[in-house]
Order: sequence, then structure tokens, then C-alpha cells
Amino acid sequence: MHNPLEPLPEFKPTWLGRFRIINTLEMIQDLIVISLCIGLFCFMVLQLREMFFSLLPPLNFQEVTADILFLLILVELFRLLIIYLQEKRISIGVAVEVSIVSVLREVIVKGVLETEWIQILATGGFLLVLAVILLVRVWIPPTFEGIDPERRITQRYKWIQTPQSHTDSVEISSPN
Repeated sequence: MHNPLEPLPEFKPTWLGRFRIINTLEMIQDLIVISLCIGLFCFMVLQLREMFFSLLPPLNFQEVTADILFLLILVELFRLLIIYLQEKRISIGVAVEVSIVSVLREVIVKGVLETEWIQILATGGFLLVLAVILLVRVWIPPTFEGIDPERRITQRYKWIQTPQSHTDSVEISSPN
């Protein structure tokens, strides 16, 4: 039997204090991300104020739409930082969504009619690649516990693919 006063074998202190250094660096990194969250939140409030001022006459539809999309990009970046704080990873799905909204914002700001055809073709190809990444992401198994925005779609896909009849009774096992 293990004596509770003795340290566990895998957590024996080393001469470098490796675990203490790693924990300290992770804490500093979390503080940096938290400061980014606070700064991004303040910037969103300022951008929201500017957006309301742009709604005053004379109304410029293109500018208002660009402001709204920019605010949505900031919200998605904020969500990406929150997921990072919770999971210690960058969510591929959220990053791709931010990219898609950013590209669409640029297209709306510049205007499709004023853009050269080759840029429109390249933008369409880029959006197609991002859409494929989103679709492929659904079938990649999650590597971390916790937040998995694609979990419902993956479960639905697995439910459809099971060879058993879905009308069979479900066995419930007790955790003994």
C-alpha cells in the first residue's frame, strides 16, 4: 500500500523543477490569453459604439455591413480564446469559421463588381477549401475531452452507420 505522505513516483521532484517550471509557464500563458480576452472585449465594445454611430444618416449600407461582419469576427475570435482557455488547444472549426467570415467581409467591403475575376476565382477556391476542411473535421475523432462542436454531427453520423436496428431495446449496465 502506498503511503499518502510520500510523493507519487511520477511526480518526483527533479533538479530543474520541471513540473513547477511548466506550471508557471502555463499560468503565464493563461494570463496572456486572459489579457487578450479583456482587450478584445474592450475593442468589441468600442467597435459596437462605432457601428451605432455609422447607423446615423447618411446611411452607407456597405460600411454598416462591414462593421457588423467585423464585430462577428471579433466575437468568433473571443470564442476561440475562450475555447483555448478551457481546452488548451485551438479549435479548428472555430478558426475556419473566423476565416470564412473574414474572407466574406473583405468581399463585401471591396464589392464583387469592382474586384478582378481572378481574385474572385481565388477567393471562391479558398472558400471551397475552407468548406472541405469543415466537412472533413466532422469525421476526425476529437483528440481532447470537453468542447467538441462537431460531436452532435459525428454522433448522428455514427447512429446512421450502425448495422443494428435502431428499434432494438437498449441494455443498461450498472457500473460495478
